[in-house]
Amino acid sequence: MASTADRRPAVARPGLTRERIVEAAAAVADREGLHGVSMRRVGRELGVEAMSLYHHVAGKDALLDALGDWLMVQVERPSADAGWRVGIRARCVSLRAVMREHPWGPAIVESRRAPGMALLGHLESVLDCLHRGGFPVQLAAHAFSVLDAYVYGFVLTEQSLPFEPGGDVDDLAAEMALPADVFPRMAAFVEQVIVGRSYDYGDEFAYGLDLVLDGLDARLAAASPDSR
Repeated sequence: MASTADRRPAVARPGLTRERIVEAAAAVADREGLHGVSMRRVGRELGVEAMSLYHHVAGKDALLDALGDWLMVQVERPSADAGWRVGIRARCVSLRAVMREHPWGPAIVESRRAPGMALLGHLESVLDCLHRGGFPVQLAAHAFSVLDAYVYGFVLTEQSLPFEPGGDVDDLAAEMALPADVFPRMAAFVEQVIVGRSYDYGDEFAYGLDLVLDGLDARLAAASPDSR
């Protein structure tokens, strides 16, 4: 006689789709980094043989291209309707949030030789926002470069800090025990900015972003009307 378990109906496995494959690749990258993403590893993540993935994705390079699109779909596209600064600021805040969630993101976005339509569309929207804000092409190029460098650099620093975001850094400051006679500026910084003040490095992001935007605003105001 068959046991109860033997009579239990089989659970249907969800059909394999390109979307499921890309999501599985993102899950692998979140846990293991980009170096862990391979057709075989993603196949194991989905419980299928790697060969079955090739019906939906041409290969690893195509999978990484698709990951770039998957990532950038989550980033808010800027709109110049409320002014270029508002749109670009919102985009940078969103970009930071997505890259913090997926630390492998900057490497994907900056490395693809065949970016997908979503990634290209996002880049186009940034340039269009700057263009409609009055930026000449060359200044828009400078703005795009410095904004992304700031966001990616800030995220990289956050990931490398020897304490958790929002964590108590007083203990770390005590461990460092900087002698004021040797490092007077550093000691003053620790005393006046960190110790006893619930210091969170992440709070610096908005201030720094506004500094960058202020600089771009000044450059835009100084730009020759003939260059716009």
